[in-house]
Amino acid sequence: MGEDSRPLLGVPKIHKVLRKLRHKHHCAYKASTLKKCVVFVILLSIILIIIYSQYIGHSPSYLTGLIQRSNRPEPNIRCGTMNGGPRIPQNHDHKTEARLRSYPKVLVFVETIYSKLGRDIAELLVHTRIKYKVEVAGKSLPVLTNLDKGRYGVIVFENFNKYLQMDKWNRELLDKYCREYYVGMIGFITPEEETFVGSQLKGFPLFIHTNLKLKDAALNAASQILRLTRAGETAWGELPCNDWTVFQANHSTYEPLEWAHRSDDYQPTESKFPNLSQSFFFKILLGNVRTPLPTVIQDHGLFDNIQRVIFGSGLKFWLHRLLFLDSLSYLSHGQLSLSLDRRLLVDIDDIFVGEVGTRLRPEDVKALIATQTRIQTMIPGFKFNLGFSGKYIYHGNSEEDKGDDLILENVDKFMWFSHMWNHQQPHLYDNLTVLMEDMMLNKNFAKEKGIPVDSGYSVAPHHSGVYPVHELLYTAWKKVWNIRVTSTEEYPHLRPARLRRGFIHRNIMVLPRQTCGLFTHTMLIEKYPGGREKLDESIQGGELFQTIVYNPINIFMTHMSNYGNDRLGLYTFESVIKFIQCWTNIKLSSAPPLQLAESYFKLYPGESDPVWGNPCDDLRHQKIWSKNKSCDSLPKFLVIGPQKTGTTALYTFLSLHPAIASNLPSPDTFEEIQFFNAHNYLRGLDWYMNFFPVDSNSSHYYFEKSATYFDGELVPKRVHALLPHAKLVTILISPAKRAYSWYQHTKAHGDIIANNYSFHQVITASDTAPKPLRDLRNRCLNPGKYAQHLERWLTFFPPQSLHIIDGEELKSNPVEVMNEMQKFLKITPFFNYTEHLRFDPKKGFYCQVVSGDHTKCLGRSKGRQYPPMEEKSLKLLQRYYLSHNTALVKLMKRIGLRNIPNWLKEDLSDSPA
Repeated sequence: MGEDSRPLLGVPKIHKVLRKLRHKHHCAYKASTLKKCVVFVILLSIILIIIYSQYIGHSPSYLTGLIQRSNRPEPNIRCGTMNGGPRIPQNHDHKTEARLRSYPKVLVFVETIYSKLGRDIAELLVHTRIKYKVEVAGKSLPVLTNLDKGRYGVIVFENFNKYLQMDKWNRELLDKYCREYYVGMIGFITPEEETFVGSQLKGFPLFIHTNLKLKDAALNAASQILRLTRAGETAWGELPCNDWTVFQANHSTYEPLEWAHRSDDYQPTESKFPNLSQSFFFKILLGNVRTPLPTVIQDHGLFDNIQRVIFGSGLKFWLHRLLFLDSLSYLSHGQLSLSLDRRLLVDIDDIFVGEVGTRLRPEDVKALIATQTRIQTMIPGFKFNLGFSGKYIYHGNSEEDKGDDLILENVDKFMWFSHMWNHQQPHLYDNLTVLMEDMMLNKNFAKEKGIPVDSGYSVAPHHSGVYPVHELLYTAWKKVWNIRVTSTEEYPHLRPARLRRGFIHRNIMVLPRQTCGLFTHTMLIEKYPGGREKLDESIQGGELFQTIVYNPINIFMTHMSNYGNDRLGLYTFESVIKFIQCWTNIKLSSAPPLQLAESYFKLYPGESDPVWGNPCDDLRHQKIWSKNKSCDSLPKFLVIGPQKTGTTALYTFLSLHPAIASNLPSPDTFEEIQFFNAHNYLRGLDWYMNFFPVDSNSSHYYFEKSATYFDGELVPKRVHALLPHAKLVTILISPAKRAYSWYQHTKAHGDIIANNYSFHQVITASDTAPKPLRDLRNRCLNPGKYAQHLERWLTFFPPQSLHIIDGEELKSNPVEVMNEMQKFLKITPFFNYTEHLRFDPKKGFYCQVVSGDHTKCLGRSKGRQYPPMEEKSLKLLQRYYLSHNTALVKLMKRIGLRNIPNWLKEDLSDSPA
């Protein structure tokens, strides 16, 4: 058997062992190969990273942006017209002679002053500058007529059931008004917890089914209502909310305006609704009807001679906002029609400015030009408006520097405007010469590079100095660039953006500018707040779309960084322009900024005068306010008048208080600034603030007294805008005595008309009298309509902000009046006026105590004795002011003042019947 006694292996076993050995060797070989491959891939990746890092300027963090370039979304608006489909002709002009029967104003009945849909309706009317009045349904009707015209062109019910359930008297009165003055009605069926199936609207051959979930809305192309809105498309997808109402009618007066389909996941069973009265609704519930369901319906007035539009849902669905505006136009016979013309300007700020990796490369510039060319097929003459700061040119990587070159090679393809040379905020400059030198650097750069310098338009970086106004900026703009128009989103600082308005300051027109959510820090669509879905929502019926629909002139602010990477800006504007063309009959056009500004203030001349808001109410405004201004120096209360009631005496008494400080005197109007009611207002906030120097003693309680504020029509709004938390002090005496005192005062100051006419001639002057005499009459009598003017103040300020002083008590007992005033103002320390005021028998009123026993009284013009008023003039004025005095008593009781002044009681008791 030999040395080894083990048996020999059989052949099959040898094969098995060999297979195992080969498999083991193969696996080892595969493992070795795999390792080599992994090492190769890693090395290749490192090499590519190094190459790309060199290529993009040593900015590895921006590799994500590079990857993003290969995934740029393109505008994808589902629209048959945009894809070559037929466009349904619609050119409805709603104007008829019936529009002459009423005024262009909307009367809105709401359930409560806090109801959501009511606020949405009012907000939409504000956006579109349509006048309106809100009334709570259920109360008595407001006055509906004015002589032979109706006060309102359309009646709107937030909840149509409130109209159906009106008491018979009011319902008949309202219906009669609508018929006689050809006034239409809009109603909304609001959601209720109970579901109605086949329920008949009270008194109408119209049936409803409520609380449905719907999808895929479309419009009736044959409807005469459509004007702003264009039919022919479908709003695909689920409609907002699950509480829609649909309609069925059995009368020819009704015509659907909008349809939708039942959502597929709405599957009620027959057992849930055993008492169906209408087979139509029965089929809807069981899903057997695939035909569209009417969601907005028009009543042609064939049933009761009143035209209506009834909505089966509120304004959350964007299409309903358009239909609501068209319904206002149609039902008002064209009185409340919005123009179909819209002008669009897109600013691209920060050209040549930006960090490496955020700037434009050559392919981005080419895309900008290509997109502009496509937009020009939809908006003739459209050009992007580029704002530049020359100092930072060629501060990118090699590709971005080539992008700068390509922009300059295509200078003539764009419009241009100037930023600052170094992108510095203008409010940081307190020297005009230095500010102008910075601007001149940018101007010289523009001339060197062939950039136009005559646009008359500029924008301050970060809106610095535009609002709050920095006067040096306006001066430098004029001297260096001959600027005539700018734009900002900082005035007024309102949300939503479509509420912004313009103004003119120092002959520079300031247009409202929309950000449309594209800020410097928003560079990628995926980084847009809320993501792509939120951006598309804004474009397709949302905020951006509505901004253009509601505003005839739109200037949008974007930045250079929005046009690189995935080109967020290009996607946004091309998409919204297509969506507007798809769903509206709006005619889009473009024009240079100066032309837009002239058009804007021709449309809205009432916005020429600014309304100075308070910079202290907004952190961003505080940061861009001139550094020599302080919130502490703004007045905390105002003495608003009226004239000849004792305001100068009150001013003197207040000035005695160590914690109270008044404004510096004016060289023209002495202690009164007269800012809010005169041409001084147009001089600007800096001019006003110069009367309130910054004081190291911030505990000072600043105030201003201008007796002409009381009856100024614009004054309450202006005061509230700048001083929303201010307290107001007014002094009232008998309006008849006030009028007489004012006449004598005017006469003593040499007024020619007052010296040529007696007091009785002035107050009895007719409307056919010479204009100077009529003007004197009005200035004499109008301030005494106390209740009318106080109501205007109380529109903007709460009652607790108002302190009314009895002028007769101020004269006879000033110490008590001043003590009450200190309590109202909550001023500390409490000042003892007993030691500082004393009655002077020679003057006949209280004066300031000085040097022990001596007194210092007001000047000779104060306390002047006049001949007594004629009895016939007194009786005439008591009769003239009777209704106004009666209204004053009611107002005082309403705001909680129970002590009616004796002079008011006497005037009412002595008034002729």
